[in-house]
Amino acid sequence: MSSADPGDAEPLHHRCQGPAGGPVLLLGPALGTSTAVWDGVAPGLAATHRVVRWNLPGHGGSPTGPIGPGADVGDFARLVLRLADALGVRGFSYAGVSLGGAVGMWLAAHHPDRVDRLAVVCASADFGGREPWQERAAVVRRQGMEPVAAGAAGRWFTPGFEAPGPLADLRATDPRGYAAACDALAAFDLRTELKKIAAPTLVVAGRSDPVTPPAQARHLADAVPGASLVEIAGASHLAPVERPEAVLGALRGHFAPPAPGGAAIRREVLGDAHVDRAEAGTDAFTARFQDLVTRYAWGEIWGDTTLSRRERSLITLTALVARGHWDELALHVRAARRGGLTPDEIGAALLQSAVYCGVPAANSAFAVARRVLAEPTAQTEQ
Repeated sequence: MSSADPGDAEPLHHRCQGPAGGPVLLLGPALGTSTAVWDGVAPGLAATHRVVRWNLPGHGGSPTGPIGPGADVGDFARLVLRLADALGVRGFSYAGVSLGGAVGMWLAAHHPDRVDRLAVVCASADFGGREPWQERAAVVRRQGMEPVAAGAAGRWFTPGFEAPGPLADLRATDPRGYAAACDALAAFDLRTELKKIAAPTLVVAGRSDPVTPPAQARHLADAVPGASLVEIAGASHLAPVERPEAVLGALRGHFAPPAPGGAAIRREVLGDAHVDRAEAGTDAFTARFQDLVTRYAWGEIWGDTTLSRRERSLITLTALVARGHWDELALHVRAARRGGLTPDEIGAALLQSAVYCGVPAANSAFAVARRVLAEPTAQTEQ
């Protein structure tokens, strides 16, 4: 290995978003960029995942030291594993753009037990051979970042698109870290190992990308067993910056956790005891109504991940107050407590309803909520 043992290295600088207990999704950056390359995409992914964005050595806040001249992509990948270990994460999903995508492919091929799902964005199984990257590394080591920064917009974006943030990140990159990453890209060739990737894989290509053209993306998708391909119109090499909505849509579909059915969601929110009573009381006359509630209210609406369960609980409480459905309100106060809402949060929702639904309605709602919140915890759980 060309660099320091990653076991002795400081973990890569990183940013975390999303639910602490959610499935982990690592996002890898492109050469010369920082975690900001995912700014338009990460918040949307964090609705369902614990998103961890990391910086390359010498980029963003990551130290340059762990990687030096002669580095290869495996060196970067081992630093990512070091970060995952430091966070207590064994298995994770992974998406990376350009060099970050190469790191993901290397991880999936060499550590298939760690990568659950993979997305490769604007990357390739090889990046054009050694000579161009060795020349760029030599220029950067002699002259710093300005020579590569001068032409970066033409490589990264379609004509007319402006994004000053990535260019500022490029100029702020440590030339030593950038040059070492160029060394890694020079040596990278995973073409004979793509068949080893077992993780479900999505390949995303920018249709106007001159660095890793769509033809290379198609080669990837054909070579990785079972891989899918999405081409994004109006996007060049930094597709997550130029077309974040399109990239988010593709990644959301690929990484979406299996949605529980309406019956499972109903039990998670309302508790087994309530659902058991409802099912026990179902007869031929009410069966179709129970099926409608389970499929549409719980499957289609509560199963939509656009809003969190907590947000849906708050909305439901205020709607029930507005219509004066007091028995249902009691049921959903219990559900809100099961879902982690505090009495103060429930009270704040009812206070909000006093303004928009009326004081008499809120007065009745507070009485119902106070009675339910006084119930023993075990009763609320049931």
